[in-house]
Amino acid sequence: MGNENEKETVNSKESVMPSVIRSVAIFFGILAIACAAVICTRIFTEGFVQYKSNGSGGLSATGSASVDFEADLIVWRGTYSTYAKTTGEAYATLNKDAEKIRRFLEKYNIAEGDVVFSAIEINKRYVSNYNDEGNYVGDTFDGYELYQTVTVSSENVDSVEEVSRNITSLIEDGVEFTSNSPEYYYKDLDSLKLELVEAATNNAKQRIDLMAKGSGCVPGKLISSSLGVFQITAKNSAEEEYSYGGTYNTSSRQKTATITVKLNYAVQ
Repeated sequence: MGNENEKETVNSKESVMPSVIRSVAIFFGILAIACAAVICTRIFTEGFVQYKSNGSGGLSATGSASVDFEADLIVWRGTYSTYAKTTGEAYATLNKDAEKIRRFLEKYNIAEGDVVFSAIEINKRYVSNYNDEGNYVGDTFDGYELYQTVTVSSENVDSVEEVSRNITSLIEDGVEFTSNSPEYYYKDLDSLKLELVEAATNNAKQRIDLMAKGSGCVPGKLISSSLGVFQITAKNSAEEEYSYGGTYNTSSRQKTATITVKLNYAVQ
């Protein structure tokens, strides 16, 4: 009997041990899961805070600046032409016309160094022939047409404007002349652009500060900034539209330059 009781006791202990081991394993498994959850929650929370402080969800504002200015360089072009049966006659006439143009420009105090004459272009002229029935029967050579362009580039804007308005005197002098509209430029445009960028950046920062003050937060570090394209339009022109790639008006002496700057700040 004694041996049988001892065997029952041993069997009872052996049956209890696996249950204890399973309970301990389950406890440590639950503990590990809980620790992992805490760690993940902390990582997520810190990451979220960091995103709000440094990510793209901060304060963004676009500032702008514009300035009115007057062109200080004018470019004017005109083309004159002549026709003759031979190239010799045509060249002689064109040279005489060029001399008339030089004297014409001198009257308006245009410096010789501001005037450039292009190379001469030559075209052959033909006349179409038709028979009595009205059918085309071929072309006949009729002579030479010569063309030349004169370009004036000067800081004397007023005088060149006068030249462009008074070419009728050249035409009355026998010169076959066609005038283009003047083009207006600004020599120190790069410096003007830099001043605009600085002003637009300051304007954007002021807007960021106002937004932060109104929302009760503090701007952190600058995350990103972007520069728009320069729009140079005629002053007080409501018809001239901005262009995606930028606009540069050359037809107006009085101009307005505009630029935008976008800033994106983190929030502390």
